[in-house]
Amino acid sequence: MFESTDFRSLFSQFTNQKVLIIGDVMIDTYLWGNVTRVSPEAPVPIVSGVIEENRLGGAANVALNVKAMGAVPILCSVIGDDERGKLFLELMEEQTLSDIGLIVDNHRITTQKTRIISNNQHLLRVDEEMDLFLSKRVQDHFLELIINLLESGGIDAIIFQDYDKGVLAPRVISEVITAADRVSVPILVDPKFRSFDLYRKVKLFKPNFKELLRGLNLDIQKHEIQKISEAVIDYQKKQEIDTVLVTLSEQGILTSGDGTYVHIPAVVRDIADVSGAGDTVISVAALCMVAGLDAPAVAAISNLAGGQVCEKAGVVSVDSEKLLAESLHHFKSS
Repeated sequence: MFESTDFRSLFSQFTNQKVLIIGDVMIDTYLWGNVTRVSPEAPVPIVSGVIEENRLGGAANVALNVKAMGAVPILCSVIGDDERGKLFLELMEEQTLSDIGLIVDNHRITTQKTRIISNNQHLLRVDEEMDLFLSKRVQDHFLELIINLLESGGIDAIIFQDYDKGVLAPRVISEVITAADRVSVPILVDPKFRSFDLYRKVKLFKPNFKELLRGLNLDIQKHEIQKISEAVIDYQKKQEIDTVLVTLSEQGILTSGDGTYVHIPAVVRDIADVSGAGDTVISVAALCMVAGLDAPAVAAISNLAGGQVCEKAGVVSVDSEKLLAESLHHFKSS
């Protein structure tokens, strides 16, 4: 798979890539504290010494991963005209991410996920969100913005990052796919349930195991690789998808194309938090695909990247230098 791969040259190619990321964004808020006693009011832990931290999440975390790998992300999404929306823009500015693809809608709220964590243990999550599809007026504006960015040239790939919060409405999906085909820009998809079957004729489709089960109405176990591969290959043909990449957490990753599949086991790691691993996988997969790697190689490096971010608590971006070092060590010695 990697006999002649020059990983340093490969990673240097990422700096020339520009990726359009379209999907649901959010603020990931963390309340870090300590638990030393149980509440006398109810059998729940009391968290004290709380420190609050806000991070970019959802499709914005994909943008951070693309940027961390040295490429140029352009994030396209819709936020609310609220205090959280202002905070989101401040976080974008702190990370030197362009807001050229963002729209503010005064009829929506900005999604926020608040996690309470003690000693790296996730105690509770509170979600504040709305999942209605964008209004026709906002869809018109959003599509005009995206298509103008596409037709201006220089876009190497599009990532649909679907968190099922309403930005990727059926019309947005279909019209962007049509526009991307017109200018020969490949589309990679990280799907959710509501629009699972709408992503037809895309370059790469990356569900996780839970999404695959629900999307295909399957009743199989994660270790049943042969059954998973048969279902994936059938779906791939039906949807006319070039490559399907299924993340299987502790079972690694599976990729299929041209009626065959490759299963790549997970690398043994100390797992702290799996949040955001899918964002990292789709980001690295897009860059590797644009660089010309075949599907098994794309899957292998993406698998390594997804595992890396699971070693840290909370949603974090990939470390490109560490990923390069791991790639050199892992694949050249395998």
